[in-house]
Amino acid sequence: MTGRQDDPDVSLLRPYLMTSGRTKPVDHTIEIEAQVMTSTLGANSVQNLTFERRDILSLCRRTMSVAEIAAMLKLHIGVARVLVADLAALGYVVVRRPEAETPQDLRMIERVIRGLEALR
Repeated sequence: MTGRQDDPDVSLLRPYLMTSGRTKPVDHTIEIEAQVMTSTLGANSVQNLTFERRDILSLCRRTMSVAEIAAMLKLHIGVARVLVADLAALGYVVVRRPEAETPQDLRMIERVIRGLEALR
């Protein structure tokens, strides 16, 4: 056997263990663009949590999105959503959702499109 990193069984089992086998978050409305920030309770409880949850609380001392959390911790986006929803349900993080109605500013949309095209 080569090593843990190369073992496909380990890489498939780890996310399953992190989420206790769940594929859906307790709050299914958490979007990947939702902004997450560690609460005071979370900051005070960080030492009592498991590795990934502790890492999320450490990262979210500065507000970041669920997608950014997944990228920074190299987690599948679904796993990040489950973990963030668990932490939010416990009061360890505060989740700010994007506004329901997005302004229809055509100039802003055009700037975003030009910026995305420039990334190619």
